[in-house]
Amino acid sequence: MSEQVSVDSKKTGHPLDYLLRKDRIPHIWCPGCGIGTAFSSCLTAIQDSGIDLSKVVMVSGIGCSGRAAGYINTDSFHTTHGRAIPFATGLKTANPELNIIVFSGDGDLFAIGGNHFIHAARRNVDITVVCVNNFNYGMTGGQAAATTPHMAKTTTTPRGNPESPFNLPLLAIASGATYVARWTTLHTREFTNSVEEALLKPGFSFIEVLSPCPINYGRRNKQKPLDTLKMYQEKSIIKNGASPFELDIDLEKSIVLGKFVDVDRKTHTEQYDKICRPDNVQS
Repeated sequence: MSEQVSVDSKKTGHPLDYLLRKDRIPHIWCPGCGIGTAFSSCLTAIQDSGIDLSKVVMVSGIGCSGRAAGYINTDSFHTTHGRAIPFATGLKTANPELNIIVFSGDGDLFAIGGNHFIHAARRNVDITVVCVNNFNYGMTGGQAAATTPHMAKTTTTPRGNPESPFNLPLLAIASGATYVARWTTLHTREFTNSVEEALLKPGFSFIEVLSPCPINYGRRNKQKPLDTLKMYQEKSIIKNGASPFELDIDLEKSIVLGKFVDVDRKTHTEQYDKICRPDNVQS
C-alpha cells in the first residue's frame, strides 16, 4: 500500500491527497469553520506517525465533524448520533491490531454520547478521541450544547446561556483517560503533535480542539472567524500539566491549553485478554 501511496502522491502533487476520498470533495464545511483545519492536522499526524494505514480506522458520529469519516481514505465508520465510541470499542475489542481514531463534535461526544465517553475512558479502551468543540450544535441549527459557554447566545438561548459548560479535560481525567490535551485550530502544530503522540500511545487518549463556528455560533455572538482566532491568540495560555480544575471555559478569562495528562495503565484489551482470551496472552 505504501508504494501505491507514494505513486499517487506524486501524481496529485499534494502530500495528503492520498488520505482523502477525493470523489467526496468538495466538503460540506462552511467558510471560516475550523473543522477542516482540525481534520487536516489529523491526517498529517496519521501520516507522520508511520502507522500502517491498512490498520487505521476513523469513526465519527453525527454532526459537522462527523463527516470526516466520509472524507478519509482509510477504513471508516460514520455511525449513529452519539455512538461513535461504542462502535470504536467494538472494533478495538474484536481486532486489537487496529489503530482507531474517533473524530467527532462536542454535541455528539459529550451530550448524546456522554456516558459512552466516560465509560470508555474508565475502561482505558485503546482509542484516540478527537473532539472538535465549536460550543454548539452547528449542523442542526445552532442550539445550545453541553459545552456552550455561560451567557453565550444560541438559537435556544437567545438571551444568553444560563448554564455552565462541561470542563472536558477534567471530565476525561476524572474518568480515567491516560492522555489528555487541549488546543485550538490556531495551534495546528501543537495539535498535530498531540494527535501523533496519542495515536502511538496505548490507552484512552483525548484531545479537545477549540474551533470557530462562524455561521451558527459566531453570527449570534457577533464573532467573525478572524475574531475567534484573534481571541484564541490573545486569551490562550499554554500550561502543560495544569490542574484540571483550571481548565473550565470562561471566555471572560484566559483559555488554558496544553498537555495535561500522560500516564500509563493497563488497557482494556490487556485486561480483557487476560481474563476472557487467555489463549491470546503470551507468557
